[in-house]
Amino acid sequence: MFIILVLIPYNESLSFGFFAHRKMNRMAVFTLPPEMIGFFKKHVEYLSERSIDPDRRAHAVEGEAPRHYIDIDHFGDNPFDIMPRRWNDAVAMFSEDTLMEQGVLPWHINTMMWRLTSAFADRDVDRILYNAAHLGHYIADACTPLHTTKYYNGRTPDERGIHALWESRLPEMLADGFNYFVGRADYIESPLDRAWELVKISHMKVDTIYMVYGKMMSEFTPDQVYAHEMRGQSTVRTYSREFATTFHEAMDQMVERQMRLAVKSIGDFWFTAWVDAGQPDLYKLEERAISQRHRRMLEKEEATWQEVDSPVGRSNPE
Repeated sequence: MFIILVLIPYNESLSFGFFAHRKMNRMAVFTLPPEMIGFFKKHVEYLSERSIDPDRRAHAVEGEAPRHYIDIDHFGDNPFDIMPRRWNDAVAMFSEDTLMEQGVLPWHINTMMWRLTSAFADRDVDRILYNAAHLGHYIADACTPLHTTKYYNGRTPDERGIHALWESRLPEMLADGFNYFVGRADYIESPLDRAWELVKISHMKVDTIYMVYGKMMSEFTPDQVYAHEMRGQSTVRTYSREFATTFHEAMDQMVERQMRLAVKSIGDFWFTAWVDAGQPDLYKLEERAISQRHRRMLEKEEATWQEVDSPVGRSNPE
């Protein structure tokens, strides 16, 4: 899958590749306390597999794509100093149309947090799992530097493809060897502020990505940068393993550090939603399977995604 993502337009590669999203949701389960981990471990396959649904939905549903990013540098040289954290204040300052155009990721994380908390309070297994899986996706997106910049897939035409290199090629190659021991989940006093903190941490790494990439492109010859690999019955062109590995090392293992941040943060948000819902007894829910109604809803969603002829969402940068 990641090779395909390297070759197709950006709007087919909204975020961390499918492999990485599955991995991060799966590993976040093991940050949870004893009162939660039994329920989440029982449904770890659901949490892992459904983590990719938001990307699939973004290709089929208008208005979904802006939930995956925020081009914070659109708002000036010091955007974190001027951007209101609360949605209504931001709308009053910039207009809802502008915010939707530039992305609404931190605010959508806060919305998803409210939905998950409500699901816990209602002890609704379907909604707990559905919202937890999707919330994990958006948190991982906030830990992705290229989801915080208008230069999400290159500052110049020569840099097109850097998005999939950072978010798909490197995790596919290396993530099974990363260290995911990030400690126990902690309570978050303000989920909205924490979402903004993740965006800021990620955005501060954008310049490093492009600086390292530019330096490497000047040192590697084209035949060293790219390679051809077999995928199924096809030979595809992608970044070489040597180039990708060197890129990862030159960034001081940034992808691993951001994936670790995502794993810890996903666990923190899940734990906080459970606490804020009054710490419902999840032991009583462990034996409940997802309902047939929920299964039918998932099947209907998947059928809708597969019927899309022309994917919607974000276009390539100019």
